[in-house]
Amino acid sequence: MNKNYRFFILLSCVIGHVFAADGNPSSMSVIQTQLQVPVLINKKDNPVLRINVKMPESAKSSKLESIRISTKGTTTVKDIKAIRIYYYERDSAAGSMNDVERPLFGQSTKRGKEIRIRGGQQLHPGDNFFWVSYEVSGETDLDHVISAGCVSVTIDGKTKQVDAIARPLEQRVGIAVRRHKQDGVHTSRIPGLARTNKGTLLAIFDARYESGRDLQGHIDIGLHRSTDQGQTWEPLQITMDMGEWGGLPQKFNGVSDACILVDRNSNTIYIAGLWMHGVINEEGKWLAGLNEHSDDWNHQWRNKASQPGFGVRETSQFLIVKSTDDGKSWSAPINLTRLCKKEEWWLWAPAPGNGITLSDGTLVFPTQGRDEKGRSFSNITYSTDGGNTWKTSNPAYSGTTECAVVQLTDNRLMLNMRSGRNKGRLGTDNGRAIAVTDDLGDSWTEHPSSFNALPEPVCMASLYMHTDGTGKSMLLFSNPNSKEFRHNMTLKISHDDGNTWPEDQQILLDEGRSRGYSCLTTVDDRHIGILYESSQADMVFQRIDIGEYRLD
Repeated sequence: MNKNYRFFILLSCVIGHVFAADGNPSSMSVIQTQLQVPVLINKKDNPVLRINVKMPESAKSSKLESIRISTKGTTTVKDIKAIRIYYYERDSAAGSMNDVERPLFGQSTKRGKEIRIRGGQQLHPGDNFFWVSYEVSGETDLDHVISAGCVSVTIDGKTKQVDAIARPLEQRVGIAVRRHKQDGVHTSRIPGLARTNKGTLLAIFDARYESGRDLQGHIDIGLHRSTDQGQTWEPLQITMDMGEWGGLPQKFNGVSDACILVDRNSNTIYIAGLWMHGVINEEGKWLAGLNEHSDDWNHQWRNKASQPGFGVRETSQFLIVKSTDDGKSWSAPINLTRLCKKEEWWLWAPAPGNGITLSDGTLVFPTQGRDEKGRSFSNITYSTDGGNTWKTSNPAYSGTTECAVVQLTDNRLMLNMRSGRNKGRLGTDNGRAIAVTDDLGDSWTEHPSSFNALPEPVCMASLYMHTDGTGKSMLLFSNPNSKEFRHNMTLKISHDDGNTWPEDQQILLDEGRSRGYSCLTTVDDRHIGILYESSQADMVFQRIDIGEYRLD
């Protein structure tokens, strides 16, 4: 079996082992479960194994004294800095490791193929859940994997063996680029990712200082740089911050939903973001007199919160900043609203993620908006003169929003779009909206895979064309692989320009629930990088070796 294909297993691997506690072979059982979630550098506790010690209802008071853990399947045991086991009683949710303290059963900093963790936990009749946590070293290579299994448990002085998991998972290592409340930022959301012409990775996101809520709010566009293929990341810098523009507090000058684009011909890097000044209420009226104590709020996609026109009191504003030094510093914002937005549109905004440079040098941002009736649409915005001027295309589709754009091998552009019509649709008609154009969006044609190939729970996704040093290309897509919930973050690969997405070319990265946004880029000829909103941290970066997925 393809080694990485095991990551596509959507159900947890479970094995139960039954042994006698008082002469009755069915009196007590131990069940161990693995989940496919990333194991993160920069995170103290990473869930790697759940152990359920199930006691019979008639059981007398018993004490669990130790658990022996196997690290078999881990690339190198030197990666494991510490092993901790927490008692969860009747709560088995791995996600609660992020925000709820649990009693510590025991821990060890020893390294080896098998580690015995000693403790002293009283067991009650029924389920007794324990979670095994790994803390990994900061030097752990992002290409490594982690695994864990329960070998035995000792209860009341008696050691019992536990059968090995039949098909153990290997969890990929990642790095927590952004954690909750890091750097004084309450929540980091909306990832964008790009590789510069010098090979530097740039990760952008919403720095939401006061809450996880969307605009309007105190939100800037943050950035981290990596010069070692994502292994480490430089400290936070802010690329877009409108401060107290116009005399209003920062919470009424938020910037959000950024998209990053690298000009492959000039080394200039652009970031586009959407700025809201003040608040336009449900009736479409801009509210005067707002101050730090005001709690008024509205969002550009709700009711009449963004309106026809160009002014800051009429409509949300489309800004760009640029860097010419590999992302080390950024220009003052340039406002493109009057240049590109149609006056009658209620909104014109970047689509979060990344843009592209076409083979002829044209720069393309994926964009979105609301038309003259307030209906959502997806389109592109492009420059044919190296970013001096920009033009917005016709809408590709109505009822869609966040989109991603690629240039196919036949030079057509493909737009992959989030569609509101998928909400509640659990049948075969659920899928991303997909359209293509050969004239920079003057006209669009619906693609045969539209609404049937790529299921979604109505969420942002990433589409990316990776080309290696030999000129071979593969199309990549990431999103929560579900029609109902934002879970099962999955990377999918197509070798025919998105006409088909074979199941054996898919990699499950995180089966837990999350906010579900993601962004893909090339790291090198063999590796893809993904920045995504994970069940284990606000923003996770993973580097995926896709070399074995190439088709000759």
